[in-house]
Amino acid sequence: MKEQLIKIKEQATGEISSIRSLDELENFRIQYLGKKGHVTSALKKLGELSLEERPAIGQLANSVKAEISALLEEARAKLISGDIKKEYIDVTLQGREPVRGHLHPIDIVNREICDIFVKMGYRIVQGPNVELDYYNFEALNFPKDHPARDMQDTFYVSEGVVLRTHTSPMQVRVMEKQQPPVSIIAPGKVYRSDSDVSHTPMFHQVEGLLVDKGVTFGDLKGTLTSFVHQMFGTGTALRFRPSFFPFTEPSAEVDIQCVICKGRGCRTCGNSGWLEILGSGMVDPAVYGFVNYDPEVYSGFAFGLGIERITMLKYGIDDIQLYFRNDMRFLRQF
Repeated sequence: MKEQLIKIKEQATGEISSIRSLDELENFRIQYLGKKGHVTSALKKLGELSLEERPAIGQLANSVKAEISALLEEARAKLISGDIKKEYIDVTLQGREPVRGHLHPIDIVNREICDIFVKMGYRIVQGPNVELDYYNFEALNFPKDHPARDMQDTFYVSEGVVLRTHTSPMQVRVMEKQQPPVSIIAPGKVYRSDSDVSHTPMFHQVEGLLVDKGVTFGDLKGTLTSFVHQMFGTGTALRFRPSFFPFTEPSAEVDIQCVICKGRGCRTCGNSGWLEILGSGMVDPAVYGFVNYDPEVYSGFAFGLGIERITMLKYGIDDIQLYFRNDMRFLRQF
């Protein structure tokens, strides 16, 4: 045990000379003099010695403890006074440019979409992600037993409460509070139980609504044509295909000429030369019944587009899941 105590003292004397901060000094104190420190552990073993050995070893242990304590106080005084040489920064070295963050590609395109419609006179509105079934379905002409509800793959929070499957509920919420004219867009997150290379359980949409006197399908076509040309270029061809949505009649899907193959046909467009980008239509008069609008006086149109889809087409991204993997190699490109 005598040799152990001498070794502890030598080790402590050697280590304390390399300490450069008060935090390091405190760790040193705990290591040697703390409740489980080297010296304390040695003192606890005195009871294992014979009666003849205890006085001499006890005296040595107390001496080692006192010497280490003195080393601690001396080092503490030097640190506080600044006598110990510390590391320094060479201010003459060339600086490093900090890495600056930037917007995610989805945010970039979302802002661009919103800017386009705001310039057309639309107002941005936002609403809850957890939505009442009434606003998400019923007031948009989705009756309880309507088969179109199965198209939505809905996440139910509780009876009558869902994670919104589109931002269309904001159309009803806004029309409840104001009389026409109404011109809004509603960007935001939406949720559906679906996941593959082209779908994710959470994604982003922008819904649009315009209601006033004398609004026609021609106004809808003109608005969306202007949007497509501003987003993808004035030379981009587009077409309207008949479709079905419970809250619009007539309804139409909007396709644009494939931005990858320029209409020649490729894997991205299924060799058709066309890509679907949004759904649209004239507001079904049944919806006006929920907001006390007179369908004999007012008409309007609505449209909805997926921001992930637009972003994929704008930047040539072939896997929607890249948006959510936090791969810096991907994100740095934007």
